[in-house]
Amino acid sequence: MTNNNKNNFLYPRHPYHGQVKPENLVFNSNLQEFAQKINYICNLETGGKLPPDEAYQQIKSLWKDLKKSKKELGIGRKAR
Repeated sequence: MTNNNKNNFLYPRHPYHGQVKPENLVFNSNLQEFAQKINYICNLETGGKLPPDEAYQQIKSLWKDLKKSKKELGIGRKAR
């Protein structure tokens, strides 16, 4: 497997279909990264490699980071 194929397999990216604005594209990228990290954490916990409380804390931290990103980018705010 070539390096590019391995990266595409491990880190799949999907095209963005929403309203194309820089903040939406950045948030979409952050959201995809969040989902990928959550998947890894869940798999590690399911496989017994990560204790449930540690998995919870990591997911909670990632969620806080995603919420902060959403707020900083102004996603969901009504336009004036």
